[in-house]
Amino acid sequence: MFREMRRKKQLLSPEECAAILHRGSCGVLALSGDEGYPYAVPMSYVFDGERLYFHSAKSGHKIDSIQREPKASFCVIDKDQVIPMEYTTYFQSVIAFGAIRILEDERERYAALEKLALKYVPKDTEENRRKVILQEWTSLCMLEMKIAHLSGKRAIELTR
Repeated sequence: MFREMRRKKQLLSPEECAAILHRGSCGVLALSGDEGYPYAVPMSYVFDGERLYFHSAKSGHKIDSIQREPKASFCVIDKDQVIPMEYTTYFQSVIAFGAIRILEDERERYAALEKLALKYVPKDTEENRRKVILQEWTSLCMLEMKIAHLSGKRAIELTR
């Protein structure tokens, strides 16, 4: 179903892919947008080892796209070093494919949002984290992407 990478020497291991997803802070979510146009949007996220979680407003282009077609991809760039003298870049990135669902269950929503908060504000107190979450609760939508396929690639120069 998913294509194999042509340049197998550049393939990242599942562990390397997971490490990139854990340490990354932003990626690009790609969806099927209006009138067949791709819709790609930068997103903060958290990876729990199996799924990606995103927060969103409850309406808009992203939500309309997900409701129409839940299949998506999410790309995180871990390294992008331009090497002018070689006319190339030394890159390392991961792409996840899967389906997104809007979390409706309050406990699932809260757990996902708490994971996100812990990633971006790890030293906050539980009391303050809960306060901030509850302030935004009614206007916030949480999305979960179950990963069906994950692959990563690095520049050939980084494999040597």
